[in-house]
Amino acid sequence: MPNEKHPIEQTFLALSDPTRRAVVQTLCGGSATVSQLASPFDMALPSFTQHLGVLEDAGLIVSRREGRSRVCSLNPSALKEAEDWMASYRKRWESRLDRFQAHLHNVKKENLND
Repeated sequence: MPNEKHPIEQTFLALSDPTRRAVVQTLCGGSATVSQLASPFDMALPSFTQHLGVLEDAGLIVSRREGRSRVCSLNPSALKEAEDWMASYRKRWESRLDRFQAHLHNVKKENLND
């Protein structure tokens, strides 16, 4: 379907926002309540929870109820998928750049021999 997002697209969409990246960064240190996560941001709680919803929809975080609080945790496997995707492209580009560097070296060597 044209409007259906691939999981990697949802991951990068979620990480495209600085607030959501900050939440992920915070959760790298361990689980936190919604109130703890929201406290550094100057926004209404409903607006902040929308950010959490985007992260949860992308599978980057999971949340659970503990008493009256909602606790969020990082889902490292979703970040691993994004890392693996980027690593595959990095390998391709490094290989291309290595070949380009070798080509430039050969051209320079040929010019010196002329």
